[in-house]
Amino acid sequence: MLYTLISHLAEGQTSPGVFHSLSLRAVFALLTSMIVSLLAGPVLIRQLKAFQLGQMVRDDGPGSHKSKEGTPTLGGVLILAALALATVLWADLANGYIWLVLAVALSFGAVGFADDYLKIRWSSSRGLSARQKYCLQSVLGLVVGIVLFWSARSPLETALTLPVFKSFYLPLGFFFPFFVYLVIVGSSNAVNLTDGLDGLAALPVAMVGAGLGVFLYISGHADLARHANILHVPGTGELVVFAGALVGACLGFLWFNAHPAEIFMGDTGSLALGAVLGTLAVIVHQELVLFVMGGVFVAETISVILQVGFFKLKGRRIFRMAPLHHHFELKGWSEPQVVVRFWILSLVLVCLALATLNLR
Repeated sequence: MLYTLISHLAEGQTSPGVFHSLSLRAVFALLTSMIVSLLAGPVLIRQLKAFQLGQMVRDDGPGSHKSKEGTPTLGGVLILAALALATVLWADLANGYIWLVLAVALSFGAVGFADDYLKIRWSSSRGLSARQKYCLQSVLGLVVGIVLFWSARSPLETALTLPVFKSFYLPLGFFFPFFVYLVIVGSSNAVNLTDGLDGLAALPVAMVGAGLGVFLYISGHADLARHANILHVPGTGELVVFAGALVGACLGFLWFNAHPAEIFMGDTGSLALGAVLGTLAVIVHQELVLFVMGGVFVAETISVILQVGFFKLKGRRIFRMAPLHHHFELKGWSEPQVVVRFWILSLVLVCLALATLNLR
């Protein structure tokens, strides 16, 4: 909105103006979403407490989590509102990718909101059934895959790239929408599984979002993409603004979500944030890079799959409790120790993923 207005006012000028700078607008988007989160956070927390919209804690979770019962949830509303507002203000709204990622964020957020609302309404830790939630996510993921497939301008835009191999592309053809669905739904659920401790998901999402922002910036510029040996996808550079807004919204939310948390993001936030990361990765064709960057999310998901699968086959458990963060809690790590150590791992993994730019 502001970008469009400023561009209109600047018509006829020889200088492009500082507001045409992607990096500058990304910083403004980050600051805007963070400030909105910081200002609106206390208001939302008071309202959620007034309406007694608090978290219901699972009976089969760690006993120490019982003290969290009643903590306001639906914090994902704060994240999505700040993200959407900052994006609309600072992004070029003529860019189709901007509307696509906003639609993904809000639609997956709506699924999460329905789940959170039902938990609160029925005073239970169970909201939507796993089948209902998965079906809704699947439909949305397939729609995104079909949109990207039909809007592709070349076969390369529906191919899988490998981070360490120069100019290697695996054509996916009509399998591409299904692949997109797997990435987006998998990423959405992975962040959802990770969001089990105070601040555990918010900062890794911000770090991965920032890392993907680097790839988006490079992919959106033909010369930089050619130099880095990654696929040039016209228009993706504008998503740097969205990535900046994502980082700022997560950091602003983390102010209130840090231990001891004043508010939880709930499925409203975690499902949306995970889906957004997956969508950004498939747009910029860095799905395997996302797998590295989001290694903490991947480990959490694998721990659940292994735990359930091994118990069904052998009747025994591999971990003391899944997802993985609960295993370390039961081993004696305090909640802040688990969270900060997972943050450190996320930072290292994002740095490793960025290092692949020098291996192409």
